[in-house]
Amino acid sequence: MYDHISLYRKRFIPDETNYLKDDIIVYKDDHIIITKWDTLKPRKDIKRGMSVYFLDKGYKVSKLYSPEDEVVYWYCDIVKTIINEEKNEYIFEDLLLDVVVYEDGHAEVLDADELADAVEKKFIPLEYVSMALRQMHDLLNIIYGGEFHKIQQLIADYE
Repeated sequence: MYDHISLYRKRFIPDETNYLKDDIIVYKDDHIIITKWDTLKPRKDIKRGMSVYFLDKGYKVSKLYSPEDEVVYWYCDIVKTIINEEKNEYIFEDLLLDVVVYEDGHAEVLDADELADAVEKKFIPLEYVSMALRQMHDLLNIIYGGEFHKIQQLIADYE
């Protein structure tokens, strides 16, 4: 149904773009894309996941599962979405800031040091930094405001 859509993850550190060829799109509309996937590289703690990309909000929220199929945590990437409608491609640039939400509701911000390093080394444009901070602020407001369950339900609806 969604076979004609290509998804890519672009990273600044290291500078790489990965075609997410094995991700399976289970739902798409003008605002979100929901995928299920197995890890790109084998890991002992995480085997697979489901993600919802918020195309107009600037973040991706993933539910990560252990090899025993238990939820490990929810991982939120702050991203910039680039859509090439002509090629039906979606490129998600990782803006380095991440938020982990644990099953008990505790949230932790990760990789702010990586964003600082990227700015100092001029790997990332300054306008991306302000964008990333605003997007993370919006996501944290959802989490701390008790509304994260709505995002979790989006994924649950397609499991």
